[in-house]
Amino acid sequence: MSEGSKDFKSVGLSKAIRDNLKVLGYLEMTPIQEQGLPLILSGRDFIGQANTGSGKTAAFALGILAKLDMAMKKPQALIIVPARELAEQVTGETRRLARFAENTKVLTMAGGVKEHLKVKSLNQGAHIIVGTLGRILKLVESGVLDLSGLKVLVLDEADRLLETGTMKDIHRIVSFMPMKRQTMLFSATLPSGIKKLSETLLEDPAQVTIDSQHQLITVNQLFFKVTEEEKPDALLRVLGHYSPESCLIFCNSRVACNTVAKLLRSQRIDSLRIHSDLEQKDRTLTLIKFDNRSCRVLVATDLASRGLDVKDVSAVINYDLPSDHELYIHRIGRTARAGQEGLALNLYLPKERSKLKAIGEYIKMECPVMSLDELEKLKPVASKPLMTTLYISGGRKDSIRPGDIVGALTKDAGLTRDEVGKIHILEVNSYIAVTNDKVGHVIKFLNEGKIKGKKFKVGKA
Repeated sequence: MSEGSKDFKSVGLSKAIRDNLKVLGYLEMTPIQEQGLPLILSGRDFIGQANTGSGKTAAFALGILAKLDMAMKKPQALIIVPARELAEQVTGETRRLARFAENTKVLTMAGGVKEHLKVKSLNQGAHIIVGTLGRILKLVESGVLDLSGLKVLVLDEADRLLETGTMKDIHRIVSFMPMKRQTMLFSATLPSGIKKLSETLLEDPAQVTIDSQHQLITVNQLFFKVTEEEKPDALLRVLGHYSPESCLIFCNSRVACNTVAKLLRSQRIDSLRIHSDLEQKDRTLTLIKFDNRSCRVLVATDLASRGLDVKDVSAVINYDLPSDHELYIHRIGRTARAGQEGLALNLYLPKERSKLKAIGEYIKMECPVMSLDELEKLKPVASKPLMTTLYISGGRKDSIRPGDIVGALTKDAGLTRDEVGKIHILEVNSYIAVTNDKVGHVIKFLNEGKIKGKKFKVGKA
């Protein structure tokens, strides 16, 4: 690739960082990185207005990693996010970006199971903390989290952040930080509350806005008019006709989410559901299975999927049209990542014509309406995933890294790299996707063998 403004070299990142970016598949900068990184790396306070999937995590993570003092074990960067799932995802992405520097310690502090182990890890020293607002507030007020050495504060998805807490909570956390620091705020929208927050926390910030309409140019959006009674058959027909490799189906309520999940099960369509009634560990495993391609269809509500950052979703289906145009864009933006073409399929009721008009006006294009009769008649939905998720009863507490698992499977168990899918390392366990035909072999091999000299229990997740 010829060097230009989209090349990471142009913003002055070190060769070690650039080499790692290349290995991770970051070949050129997205618009938020191209416009934002020079400002972020200069140390200025920063406001980034961009949707999920724009590459904003890498933008602020690279800014943090470029100024870390590895010898200093106190937290130097704090990233506050609105949801546990997003905290885990931001942590995972930051760890991947930090592979160029050994021993960079990134900790998630978001409550939930085994939190005491994370507090223990915190006491042993950490460079970057990623956490939810309520949990971080509790930790700083109790004296467990020392922010006296902080260099960078990031408020991610700030518009959603204020839904989980108050401006007072944020200011209380900030009161434990040094006055001299870099503060970055990222938000899909900038309502008055966010503007007020930025005025009180940021000093002469640079601002970059990535137009959400521009991002949606690569999304093929289609709308199908249906009655309430026709919805189930319409969904199956749309799924059968387009047969996406991976699909997110959005519903407006838990009841609808459960109804759709039951419908898909009745048709033997491999799918999972996620809503706020599920326990945290079940939500985490569901997201992992969808992310690593061992489940093709995920049915979700907006609340449960907030912070869901799964790359390369083939299609988004709005079983229920969302309540407002910004939520619509937030949903369908998940299928058009970093310039890739996406597909958004929308079912709407006759009484929802006004919603279509509002969406059309916002995205500055007419909503293309299709008849279901233009699609093929009902046909079987290709639902069998190519991968199966396995669990390993060891994680970060056992110092397991993805390379340890890949090495055990490719060098020792004889699998090819294509037969090994995504790996998620959590605090006390790990998950790995392998091709369906290798499941029995991998379970037997790993249960009989060792990883990093230790024996672990392995089975289907």
